[in-house]
Amino acid sequence: MNIENGNLVISLDFELLWGVFDNVNYKEKLEYFSNTRKVIPEILKIFEANNIHCTWATVGMLFNENWEEWESNIPKVLPDYKRKELSAYEFGNKIRSKETEQLCFAPNLIKEIAKTPNQEVGTHTYSHYYCLEEGQTLQAFTADLKKSMELANKINLQLKSLVFPRNQFNREYLKVCDQVGIESLRSNPEAWYWKDTQKDSLLQKIFRTGDAYAGGFDKVYKPERNLEKPFAQKASRLLRPFRNDFTDRIKINRIKSEMIYAARKNKIYHLWWHPHNFGNYPEKNLAELDEIVQCFKFCREKYNFQSATMHRINKIVKANA
Repeated sequence: MNIENGNLVISLDFELLWGVFDNVNYKEKLEYFSNTRKVIPEILKIFEANNIHCTWATVGMLFNENWEEWESNIPKVLPDYKRKELSAYEFGNKIRSKETEQLCFAPNLIKEIAKTPNQEVGTHTYSHYYCLEEGQTLQAFTADLKKSMELANKINLQLKSLVFPRNQFNREYLKVCDQVGIESLRSNPEAWYWKDTQKDSLLQKIFRTGDAYAGGFDKVYKPERNLEKPFAQKASRLLRPFRNDFTDRIKINRIKSEMIYAARKNKIYHLWWHPHNFGNYPEKNLAELDEIVQCFKFCREKYNFQSATMHRINKIVKANA
């Protein structure tokens, strides 16, 4: 294994309703999440056909089969958020019904991901845990993360990579992650508009949106191994969902130009999104993903650009430290 070649890293925040329940009316999202469930196998087909490696950072609650199992797996220590609307447990108790199980649980999809070549199942915490919100504690985070590990172990999965929900990267929790076996984390880009995401000012949102369409090549990088564990890997670019043909052409061209630059310079390009981002206009989003994959194949042939999961990047860096 050699870090001298550039690598495309893809990480997906797999969460279904657990990632957005505080921002949407779930009754208006039934078709959206139905499309999401259908599009995940299509993403896997594209990845398998083109030898694309990917880390699926999965909310642990998705491992449950139904609400009864969900209730039996509530950790003993829960986050006591000041903003009660952020609690997945309070929300779950409000919406329990047969209809909502398709929005909140997906063990079969997790198994399909796990059996697809070159796919890594990672964790997005158990309850989409907010690591910088007032009221959360180290004890509650520990209980949350251990519950994800427990359910993954039941189907012979070991979770080695973690993505903090809503990119609330909390350095105080790295020791816990290391203790339970997490080896890789996704961190935020170093740009100022990716800092303090729990506050997320309007100006930050404007700059993040603008950066998706124009700017330099400052999001690609060479990994630098240090003594800190787990190994933090910076995200490069959020693949935003399809909106219209004009702006999306600019967006896709930016992603392709950044990837080609990373390939030429033997650097890492870390692309991420949520599978549910494809819930609207699934065909358009899949077509854009295929265009990105074709660009990767060009880079692989011309520059020996590689594809790697978060865990594999960690292993490569350690082997070359």
